[in-house]
Formats: sequence, structure tokens, C-alpha cells
Amino acid sequence: MGKATGFLEFDRLLPQKDSVENRKQNYQEFVHFFTEDQLNGQAARCMNCGIPFCHSGCPLGNVIPEFNDAVYDGKWEEAYNILVSTNNFPEFTGRICPAPCESACVLGINKNPVAIEEIEKHIIEIAYKKGYVKPNKSYIKTGKKVAVVGSGPAGLAAAAQLNKAGHDVVVYERDDKVGGLLRYGIPDFKLDKSVIDRRVEIMQQSGVEFRTNAEVGKNVPASELGQYDAVVLSGGSTIPRNLNIPGRELKGVHFAMDFLKQQNKRVGNSPIEVEEIHAGGKNVLVIGGGDTGSDCVGTSNRHGAKSVTQFELMPQPPQSRTEAMPWPTYPMLLKTTTSHEEGCDRYWAISTKEFLGDENGNLRAALIVDLEWEKDTLGRPVKFKEVEGSQRELPCELVTLAMGFQHPQHEGLLAQLGVALDERGNIKAKEGEYKTSVDKIFTAGDMRRGQSLVVWAISEGRECARKVDEYLMGSTVLESKEAVYDYV
Repeated sequence: MGKATGFLEFDRLLPQKDSVENRKQNYQEFVHFFTEDQLNGQAARCMNCGIPFCHSGCPLGNVIPEFNDAVYDGKWEEAYNILVSTNNFPEFTGRICPAPCESACVLGINKNPVAIEEIEKHIIEIAYKKGYVKPNKSYIKTGKKVAVVGSGPAGLAAAAQLNKAGHDVVVYERDDKVGGLLRYGIPDFKLDKSVIDRRVEIMQQSGVEFRTNAEVGKNVPASELGQYDAVVLSGGSTIPRNLNIPGRELKGVHFAMDFLKQQNKRVGNSPIEVEEIHAGGKNVLVIGGGDTGSDCVGTSNRHGAKSVTQFELMPQPPQSRTEAMPWPTYPMLLKTTTSHEEGCDRYWAISTKEFLGDENGNLRAALIVDLEWEKDTLGRPVKFKEVEGSQRELPCELVTLAMGFQHPQHEGLLAQLGVALDERGNIKAKEGEYKTSVDKIFTAGDMRRGQSLVVWAISEGRECARKVDEYLMGSTVLESKEAVYDYV
């Protein structure tokens, strides 16, 4: 590596952030960049560890030690080329990935892991500034046409790879702008939408065609897909988990994604065609402890909520690894996000029994109860019971349900195409094959694997594109993750 003793000399460092009070006043990204010396020092922490478990920790198989070495030596174009050999969109993952690669970092066994995610973000941003990021120009065209339905991370990755292989690609997106979850699920303060626009422009210059306000199976007939030589379904897992308890129909109880999408539309100056959901001046209850719930917390604080409370059904996670979470697996630890830093009362092992309303049908409170969890020999929660006498009311005028997603939307596109579904309601397609039960139709991302991470969606889109290329041409020019290791 660039500096064999770097991991002994430098501590893990993360960039500075704007103060809580300043960043709550707007929806802009608030994480600063490293100085040149800081970035060099962080890259130097990457060890010559022999077996880089970070490779297997990353769903994309990013070649992490090699790009860290290039960063340490100031070889920016080399670092960029190594990074994009496995990842089409490091500007996305460098901002919003939970970094499973860092959980698998060998240095993380007894010290803080290498700041891989931040280094990745710096590489791509420096590459844009230096002009290394250019449109793909395929001078040898195959004459094959491929439709990609859905422009989230899986669809964009599949489209980019299929375009690279020389196919003509058309991406259908039902919303007014491209990006899917990236555009309308993740707040602007975590992922500024100019970052998406910049990448989409590169893809358009590469020859990818985007058709927005085009919901296949609704205002675009599914039969239109018959003109293509292959189709990739990448519409995501969009049906949210509901909380069917008394009072669910009250005004003020909403799905988290409806709340977040509206705010992203406000920031993007897109019209909001339904009743507005706003947290200003209200006591807000967020039900669900994941990233979507955290995003609701940050958005509510920016709205000027009177108070923000977040509940989680499960018990509070540990702060360090347990026997049930051995290295290098991804540990389910207590996570305090930047949104939590901005103000939030967090509670675990809480169940919501009923939503209570006033005489006008407006939400006024939630009836809640504490839970006692029974754990197995490894400390993992297995079943719970309600704590007697703990039932009480929590005043709230807005509830956002952030409990995850069940499966993709079945009516419309999937019903018209007649693709088989698995027992969870996702599109049935084998891992590594991505082919559905209908000829020439493939699927990738959350539509196939269920609700997951952006980095997994990109990986699925890339691997699905390889199978589509192989289907169309008999062999594929798109490299697998394993082939990239040999290349670098």
C-alpha cells in the first residue's frame, strides 16, 4: 500500500458538517469535503491486509484497496477508473450507502475502519472536476433495442451497462423526473438532486433515452414493450407496510414515502397534486427505526415540528458487536444519524395500539404500550409480550409510517405482463439469472429481491444487464465482478 504504517499513524476522520441550527434552515447537503492532506491521510489508513474482506462486504465488489492506494499517490484518473469498473454511480453510494464494506474492513477488527465511503465520494467528485467523467460512445452498435421500466438505481445501472454494450436503451419512468427512490425517496439534504441530474445528462449524451410521466400498464400499454428485443423490470418495491389498527383512517396518519416525496417535490419545484402533508407546528410521531424513519425525522425538523418522536418495535440495538454479529458480517448496531442529531426523542420496544382522533376526524394522539422481549442464547430478540400497566397516550397530530415495503405493485404492469411472483409477492427470478417466467423479460433490484439497499440495486442492475446482453448476443462483453479483480 501507499504507506505501510498509515493505519498506525492516522485515526479515522470524517468531514466536518454544518451546525445543526444552520442545516435545519434549508434542504441542502451539509457534509463538507476533506482537505487534500486529510484525504491523503485517510487513504493511507488502508492496510496491506492480505485478504481484503471489504471486497466481499461490498455488494458491488468494489476494488477498494487499489483505489485507496491510487488516492494516496494522487493518481486521480487511475482511482476513478478502478472505482467505476465496478460501480456506475459512486456519487450516489458515496452519499447514502450504509457502507457494509467498512463493517468488513480488516482494520475494523480492533480499530475504527477505513473511511471507504467518504474516499469513494471524493474520488468521483474530483473526477467530475477534472473532466474524467465522459459520455460512453459505443461506436459498434448491436441493433438491439432494450426497454428498462423504472429509473431507480437498478434501472439506471442496467441502462448504463446495456448502453455500454452497444444496445439502444429506452428507460420508462412513471414520475415527472428520472431517479425513482433516489429522486423522490431520499431527502435533498442527503442527496442533492443536481447530483442525479448531472449523471442523467451524461447518460443521455451516451445515447440512453428517458421517457418520463410514462407508467407502463397505465398510460403506456404494456403491449408497447413487445417492440423491444428485451425488457428489464426495475420498478422497485413500492407497496408500503401498513399498520391496520383502529384510527388508521384519521387525518394525519400517512405513509412515510408520501410525506418524503411531497417534500422532494417542493424542493424540486414540481407540482403537488394531492393534499399537502406538513409537520410545521405539530407533534410528530415516526413509527419505524430505519433510514426512512430517520429521513422523516430530518424533514420534520426542517418543517419546524413542535416535537419529533420515533418508535421502534424491536429492542434497542447494542452499540458494539455481539456473538450474534461476528466480524466481518454487517452488524445491526445502534445507529445515530445526522437527522437524530438535529432533535428527536427515540424509544424502542414500543407497540402502537390505536390512533385517537377528535370530533372532526383529526389525529390527536396514539395509544401505545411498552414491550418486553425474550431473547435467545445469543441475545437475539425472538418474541415479546406487553408490559402490564404501561399503556398510555402520546399526543401527536402527524404520524408517518416508516415500516418498510412489502413488494412491487401488482396491478397494471405486472398483471398485464403475466410474470410469475414468488411467495413474498416479488417477481420470481433466480439469483444470478434475473430472467422472469415470460420470454425476453428480465428483472432486477427491489422488484426481484425485495426491499434492500441502493448499493444492492446497482449491483443487481449491472448483473442483470450482463444476462440480457448474453441473451441478446449469445455471449456478453460486460465483465463480472470477478473478472474486474483480475483486470486491476
